[in-house]
Amino acid sequence: MIAPLQNADCLFLSKENQAKVGYEALAVVEADTLLPLARDFLAAGYHLEDISGLVTRDGAVSAYHFAHFDIPGRAEVLVIAPLDNPSFPSIAAVYQSAEWHERETRDFFGFQYEGNPNFIPLLLSEDMVDVHPLLKAEGSLASLASIFSAEGREREVVKQAEGFTLLDAPVTEEPAPKVAEAPKADAPQKAESPVTPEAKPESKPEAEAQGAADSGQEGAGDA
Repeated sequence: MIAPLQNADCLFLSKENQAKVGYEALAVVEADTLLPLARDFLAAGYHLEDISGLVTRDGAVSAYHFAHFDIPGRAEVLVIAPLDNPSFPSIAAVYQSAEWHERETRDFFGFQYEGNPNFIPLLLSEDMVDVHPLLKAEGSLASLASIFSAEGREREVVKQAEGFTLLDAPVTEEPAPKVAEAPKADAPQKAESPVTPEAKPESKPEAEAQGAADSGQEGAGDA
């Protein structure tokens, strides 16, 4: 396990298959734990790669990636806040680069980082106060479990606080087996009635010739 997380006060902590998900450890912590944890990462020689955001059905998520130049293994740390109040403590006092990472996340998602010393828009114009390009409509939000607990992750849960279930693997409902339909009884076939050949209608020239012949026979009889 990554050293700064071994004794950290986590709501959730797991070992992950970095080859599959890109990090060796996943941790979820309370907001008031974030700043002390950032200090522990710095003291252990880890640098801050980035800060980004997620908006899910379970809340707004500020995500932090820490890595070490000499020790293999990356860590992802998540802090969850209510969707209607996406506010997080700034870690710019620990990692100076966090200042612009937090500003960028504010631009894209509208998250607030309390204590950032220069909390002005980084990429957007300052008059674009309510424009956040990566926000999603409520109906299109996914759950945390569907994002971070997909099948095949090869996860080993190290710590999980009582009552914390947001990363429990989602239950996949098996479709109900199809019931085979009973074969339908063959409908009785109607006996075919014999077909009587119809008299072939005479063509018009033949009919006229036959009429003329009949007239000639009648005239001969009168003579």
